[in-house]
Amino acid sequence: MSPLLRRTKKKPADRVVTLVGKPGCHLCDDARLVVRKVCEETGASWEEKDITLDDELYREYWEQIPVVLIDNEQHTFWRVDPARLRRALIS
Repeated sequence: MSPLLRRTKKKPADRVVTLVGKPGCHLCDDARLVVRKVCEETGASWEEKDITLDDELYREYWEQIPVVLIDNEQHTFWRVDPARLRRALIS
């Protein structure tokens, strides 16, 4: 019988949230407020990337901004649900 493999649960403080957006985007401004608040509450770190300065991000996400990534994996786009983001960071 082989042992069960368990994934190590990451602590929120070990998680990185990335907000991909652009200047002058009102949805990005709304998303920034939610991301900042949830990250402050959970202890997760966050960063912001400007889609207009990165060709790869532009190609990948232009029609979806703002986009929220957790540990470089897409979590959501357009509108950020604070409860859903919080659950994703603590689970």
